[in-house]
Amino acid sequence: MPDDPTPHTPGDLDAEGFLPADAPPPWGTESYDERLTRLNRTARDLPPVPGVYLMKDHKGIVIYVGKASKLPDRVSSYFIPSADLGPHKSNMLSEVHSFDYLTCESGWEALLVENRLIKDIQPAYNASLKDSKTFPYLVVTMREDYPRVFITRNPSGIDNKTGEVAAEYKGAKIFGPFTSPGALREAVHYLQKIFKFRTCSLDIVAGDPKNRFFRPCLLHAIGQCTAPCSESISVDKYRHDIDTFVRFLGSKRSVMLREMRADMERAAEALDFEQAAVLRDQIKAIEKLDERAHTRDQWQPEAEIGYIDPEKGTRSLQKTLGLESPIRCIEGIDIAHLAGGETVGSKVCFVDGRPFRDEYRRYRIASVAGGNDDYASIREVVSRRYREAGAGHELYPDVVLIDGGLGQLHAAQEAFASLDVPPPMVISLAKKEEIIYVQERSEPIRLGRNNPGLRLCQQVRDEAHRFAQHYHHVLRRKKTLGE
Repeated sequence: MPDDPTPHTPGDLDAEGFLPADAPPPWGTESYDERLTRLNRTARDLPPVPGVYLMKDHKGIVIYVGKASKLPDRVSSYFIPSADLGPHKSNMLSEVHSFDYLTCESGWEALLVENRLIKDIQPAYNASLKDSKTFPYLVVTMREDYPRVFITRNPSGIDNKTGEVAAEYKGAKIFGPFTSPGALREAVHYLQKIFKFRTCSLDIVAGDPKNRFFRPCLLHAIGQCTAPCSESISVDKYRHDIDTFVRFLGSKRSVMLREMRADMERAAEALDFEQAAVLRDQIKAIEKLDERAHTRDQWQPEAEIGYIDPEKGTRSLQKTLGLESPIRCIEGIDIAHLAGGETVGSKVCFVDGRPFRDEYRRYRIASVAGGNDDYASIREVVSRRYREAGAGHELYPDVVLIDGGLGQLHAAQEAFASLDVPPPMVISLAKKEEIIYVQERSEPIRLGRNNPGLRLCQQVRDEAHRFAQHYHHVLRRKKTLGE
């Protein structure tokens, strides 16, 4: 895994786009106690707002990422003598030399930022959030005769075994990700009592004669579902209820919350504390519906990337490139200039058309000092990544995709030419024109915008760009760069 840039002068965004704390003295010039005292003092000066902090060692490598509802209180708690960090994180104190931070508007946004950074950086001292588990989404199917509502962690709807997209996901309304799975389930349970939508997976077709003899489940008996399975409600009336529910999810829900708080106060005045507690919990769950992002923000691309069928994409690309063997592994390479200076290369990996995050890598470019030379940067990344494959000590991916045009492809080929074993297939994808340049071909390949192979290449390229620029993507959302 490549290095993270070293800390910069205080007061300016560092090369990663974060706000660095005070520049630390050289490593080894402080005693253990002096270093913790300095870090504690610096932490106390942080802005008293929610945010994310990144602990770094003396090389500038991020070794821990955490979130805080109030930055100075949480960060300084690591550096007080009485701090009990447990057996795992206690060793971290002997390595922490500095830290960076990023302010957030709320605690739930800090949670999303923390989750994204941990998955991208994989810091040594983070034990949780490194896996592929994601925050949940709420799906409202819209193309069924009787739409249903359900919670999922797979918003793309793609079956990992077959590569097919489930029919109910086509045209569906998808909300989230939500940062509190428990609160989301509680809110759906409560809202079902009001809007009476179905949450079952039955394939209900309006007008089917068998519906008249179908026995509704218990939810209908307790008044939580209008039982479209037995056609106890018309399609138009049910659709109206669903449309109202969708609008409710997109609103501020202030009227409902005001009424619920009034009911809670009346229950408390009547000494019905059990009912008041139930209403209190329901209010909290409804309020947490606002603690969500949107799929366009790409907080969880490992779950959200999937707008094409991966199997169709790989088959189409195989045919386009004229390869005899099926495409199993594609690696994408991109070059990014962070804050206009520090140059970073990224490598992402797709297996069977889906992201495989264990093989993501980021490289700090060392050969291009003080300039933005994409060609030299590509040559360096290619040489470093495929050195072992070029020596015959490991396998190449089936396809290497370079972000860029013909010049970027030639730069990659120059690096591959210096290796003993050549790769099977190297291509590049030019932005805007969206044309594919292929090794040893004089003319580029032009495909229709909806071609599955082209869209798979676009996914790989876009994910490589996102991974290289993930710090800046975070910052752009927060407009801290003044854009």
